[in-house]
Amino acid sequence: MPSLCRDCGQTPVETPACPHCGSRRILRHPDLFTLAIAHVDCDAFFASVEKRDRPDLASRPVIVGGTGARGVVSTACYVARIYGVRSAMPMFQALKACPDAVVLRPDFAKYTAAARQIRDLMRRLTPLVQPLSIDEAALDLSGTAALHGAPPAAVLAKLSRDVEREVGVTISIGLAQNRLMAKIAAGRDKPRGFCVIGAEAADILAPESVRLLPGIGPAFAKKLESLGITKLGQMQALTDREATTRFGPDGPALVARSRGQDARLVNPARDTKSISAETTFATDLRTLPDLEHQLWRLAEKLATRLKAENFAATGVVLKLKTASFTSRTRTQRLPQPSRLPDTLFETARTLLAREVDGTPFRLIGIGASTLAPGEDADRPDLADPGTAKRVATQSAIDTLRAKFGAAAVIRGRGFADKAK
Repeated sequence: MPSLCRDCGQTPVETPACPHCGSRRILRHPDLFTLAIAHVDCDAFFASVEKRDRPDLASRPVIVGGTGARGVVSTACYVARIYGVRSAMPMFQALKACPDAVVLRPDFAKYTAAARQIRDLMRRLTPLVQPLSIDEAALDLSGTAALHGAPPAAVLAKLSRDVEREVGVTISIGLAQNRLMAKIAAGRDKPRGFCVIGAEAADILAPESVRLLPGIGPAFAKKLESLGITKLGQMQALTDREATTRFGPDGPALVARSRGQDARLVNPARDTKSISAETTFATDLRTLPDLEHQLWRLAEKLATRLKAENFAATGVVLKLKTASFTSRTRTQRLPQPSRLPDTLFETARTLLAREVDGTPFRLIGIGASTLAPGEDADRPDLADPGTAKRVATQSAIDTLRAKFGAAAVIRGRGFADKAK
């Protein structure tokens, strides 16, 4: 059985513990040295970065998220998760479940810096790195064994050690035949895990709930249940004709995924799926001026995050949640890719104006619906000769803020915050 010590790279390892370093973190799998598609997922990333910078919190339950009465959990460390705290949980519920938790506001600049370090380490291994969010990515290490003098499994084990040593956080790794199974594998052994799934993919998936497959949400799962399908094994048994009859044109592809099949390639050109910013209000807001003020702050945050990730938005998404927790999502394409806060704000404000009808809202958010390379952002446009001036103005503002802090320059729409 091919085997590898995760902590020192020794191979093969025939004993329960590594004879070289004594570690019991031994990988064993028939396909260990032939698989090359990986999914890397940081463990409780935001909370891990905070614990890295504050060692006194190492054993404490830490929650990163909004600290107001209507705050929401962004990330919970694994200590807090023992108490039932989960991402997207209202903060008051999280603190009820874990009253001793340390709650910290997110510091996205710090998290982005750590994510860049990790991404740089990945790109030393292969040019085929596709970031999927700030804290996860897919990698294709096919054909890299000669370059590194080691199979992908050994290279990934070293990556895990390098991230811990150089960045100070931990990652979990999934290694498989394709992206779907690599992602599923990465989630099976967290935190600090390394799971390998090879030819046995269909057998592993068969007893699992249909909800395990990405893209099957509560509504679709309910539809499947009405058809008598609750386990992936039941879906695996369908023929292409049956799948098309029951689920439409996408049915055969869905059944293929239930068997662990996935033809998607790791594509560095298709980076992060979305970048957004949102806030939950301390009290409900219903007037356009109040909502616009919050929207401007978020547009600036979104622009900053797009620049940090070197992306531009080709469209804008407006997200609203009413006091009764009903969600509204509206989208609008942009004439050209942009990451100027003014452009993002004006587009979202047009969408917002159509929604303000006296309804009380508890949350507002803005996001980039589709991402484009940063180089395509805000190019000179004969139809809009003011673009170059706005880019130059924003560049000057960014330079001043980088040198003297975010509060060094406050745009007109942000003065209300300063006055408070």
